[in-house]
Amino acid sequence: MSNRAESFLVGLVGDGVMPSLTPPMHEREGDVQGLRYLYRPIDLLELGLPGESVGDLLQSAYRLGFNGLNITHPCKQLVLEYLDEISPDARRLGAVNTVTIRDGRFIGHNTDFSGFAAALASGLPGAKLDQVVQLGAGGAGSAVAYALLTAGVRRLDLVDTDAARCAARAAELSGFFPDSTVAARTTAELPQLMPLADGLVHCTPVGMAAHPGAPLDLSLLDARHWVADIVYRPIETELVREARAKGCEVLDGGRMAVGQAADAFRIFTGLEPDQDRMRSHFLELVAAEGVAA
Repeated sequence: MSNRAESFLVGLVGDGVMPSLTPPMHEREGDVQGLRYLYRPIDLLELGLPGESVGDLLQSAYRLGFNGLNITHPCKQLVLEYLDEISPDARRLGAVNTVTIRDGRFIGHNTDFSGFAAALASGLPGAKLDQVVQLGAGGAGSAVAYALLTAGVRRLDLVDTDAARCAARAAELSGFFPDSTVAARTTAELPQLMPLADGLVHCTPVGMAAHPGAPLDLSLLDARHWVADIVYRPIETELVREARAKGCEVLDGGRMAVGQAADAFRIFTGLEPDQDRMRSHFLELVAAEGVAA
């Protein structure tokens, strides 16, 4: 039977996922492709469930006929022990955000890294990747750093306020990418690092609606830098706005959000999504929330 004759039931498991834009993005793309596609948020906070319940939720999803689940905080690591198979990249990252359910087996993938890789390729084609500074080495930062190194970054300077976490992440990534240099740095070193960098990638909560501001001294940016942000609420963060005003090539956080969703749609359905169409819809959704530029 063709995929187009099937119906798809998928969900998103995590804390506070009710406002997520991922369900309407998936459903709209399914509609355009002529699919019966239903995507439901499964909010642990609303249900009063801990992250450790993710294994039970997987079993329930299987029994209820779900095709797959997206997984977000706080379950991306917790879900690993309940999976029958994990993609090589997700295993390296130690985190899964997409699970397919096929013949009673749970198969884990990571579209955080692949979503950023797709965003970088489509939104900043030809960006120079000799030396990049990345702010933030947490969960999202780990996936982004992995994507940058996969894309060919030769030197990656990781900057994080948690020195121990930053050093551990740099060591781990150095092991995965022996031909690249990955160094743990501090915010105090940014004035020395930025003049040498081709680009800056931002992976901290600074700039979100609840955490306004800029993640670094914006005077360190120069028109020759490219700048990527993964914050997408709002799309036009202070970093994105000021970098663009300085003449930098800019990648807004919506690119990664769409890249993640498109990759998950492909994994769930086996069909190719139209990323430009999904981005247009995403921007409509953000504008409707009143947080667009």
